[in-house]
Amino acid sequence: HFGSSVASYFIFLRWMYGINMILFGLTFGLVMVPEALMGKPYGSLPRKTVPRAEEASAMNFATLWDFSGFAQYSVLFYGYYNNQRTIGWLKFRMPLSYFLVGVGTIGYSFMIVIRTMARNANEDGGGDDTSFNFSWKMFTSWDYLIGNPETADNKFASITTSFKEAIVEEQESRKEENIHLTRFLRVLANFLALCTLAGSGYLIFFVVRRSQKFALEGLENYGWWERNEVNMVMSLLGMFCPTLFDVISSLENYHPRIALRWQLGRIFALFLGNLYTFIIALMDEINLKARYLPPFAILEKIVKYNMTIWEASLYNGTIPENSTAPPIQVDPADVPRGPCWETMVGQEFVRLTVSDTMTTYITILIGDFLRAVFVRFFNYCWCWDLEYGFPSYSEFDISGNVLGLIFNQGMIWMGSFYAPCLPAINVFRLHTSMYLQCWAVMCCNVPQERVFKASRSNNFYMAMLLFILFLSTLPAVYTIVSIPPSFDCGPFSGKTRMFEVISETLEHDFPSWFGKVFGYASNPGLILPFILLMVLSIYYLNATSKSYKEANLELKKKLQSVRKRELLI
Repeated sequence: HFGSSVASYFIFLRWMYGINMILFGLTFGLVMVPEALMGKPYGSLPRKTVPRAEEASAMNFATLWDFSGFAQYSVLFYGYYNNQRTIGWLKFRMPLSYFLVGVGTIGYSFMIVIRTMARNANEDGGGDDTSFNFSWKMFTSWDYLIGNPETADNKFASITTSFKEAIVEEQESRKEENIHLTRFLRVLANFLALCTLAGSGYLIFFVVRRSQKFALEGLENYGWWERNEVNMVMSLLGMFCPTLFDVISSLENYHPRIALRWQLGRIFALFLGNLYTFIIALMDEINLKARYLPPFAILEKIVKYNMTIWEASLYNGTIPENSTAPPIQVDPADVPRGPCWETMVGQEFVRLTVSDTMTTYITILIGDFLRAVFVRFFNYCWCWDLEYGFPSYSEFDISGNVLGLIFNQGMIWMGSFYAPCLPAINVFRLHTSMYLQCWAVMCCNVPQERVFKASRSNNFYMAMLLFILFLSTLPAVYTIVSIPPSFDCGPFSGKTRMFEVISETLEHDFPSWFGKVFGYASNPGLILPFILLMVLSIYYLNATSKSYKEANLELKKKLQSVRKRELLI
């Protein structure tokens, strides 16, 4: 009913749902469930217990909706997990499993995206399939095994839409245009798009500075909007800027398929700027707090010293010399604890994901459903034709939905190391989005004025997804390699770097010769030549595939020319 371009989005969404099911299975089966079943229960350790000062509001809806309170001190976030090397009667190695699942999800995602791109390229094969296109559609499109009336109606609509797509392709191939006017309009459109991107970046910068000011003065003194201003502004920009880009693209007079790619590129730049502005905002907030707080290493010593004084106060101000004295039983909720920056980062990603999901659903209900209801029932008593004039029924926004899906997945990849619950949230989001958007398209939207044929492969979507995956990997790798973990929470507490869990496992669980072999294999002197060899191999294989594709095209042209000569004879 809506053409292959709209169908390509739902095929891509279904593919993303399958990927996230695998990621959810890894995090849920190897991280969350073992900790919940075999780890120490809630209330046994300070990191697994809500502090006494927060107990009164820990179960309030506003607190849980903000993913604080009991949600913060649960298996949903990094800080809940214990640094005990083995847990349960299975001697499950939780820190190692947490680290390998985090790295494995990224590695699996790279593998499956690249493999899908390679398979799509093989299916594409090169060349065109427009020879006698209308004749093939006319005489070979119908399926004579159809026996269901609804299936027959759908097949009829599919054939009709394919004819519309073919007509658009033929019109675009024969179109003549004023080249000078077209160039001027395209330059003007790009200038307006750049101004929109610059204004969006400045607005986010301004809002981030305001949020830093609110954080210094205390967020409890401000309302809901001030506490969530950054997330809401980013969501609103993601809602309205694509519509503005769509208006700008009407000046360029591109082929609909090329116009879609330009639209995707502009919204991609917008979302990328928003995403990295959000990351920079988190870093600026940490640096801003560092001006008023001691450095992390000194802060750790201060917190540990305060904990020592607190323990001494339990013995009436003195530490007994007799070390065999029975320990004093203290409720974990009363034990002082240090900061857990990993949980704070995970909470930000979860809040951003949830707010983006809610914004998407509200947009569908207001922008599509209520608009369609208004047009449908008020058209009979209005001054003009609402269906063909303003506001009319809305069209399905392919570019905005595709890029929203891609950037939401980028946040999942970036934040799942700090919040293992993110893949589960994304699975629920994709599952509900599939049916809600299908309902909105069939009930509230109309096909585009110019239905065009989408590319046979989704490699343009996959290329953007691969780029976002690469950008999402960088912060996680930097965290693992360079930043020391929190000393008082998480599975890597007590270590100077997160990756030390690998060396610890090699030292305790493997023979000494295996550790030496692993050390030699991880030597940069071997890794760098191996990477260089891989790059050269990829370049060679890419060049070879291009030459094969060109040879196939030449052979196809020769076969066509031979066939034409035979027909003439």
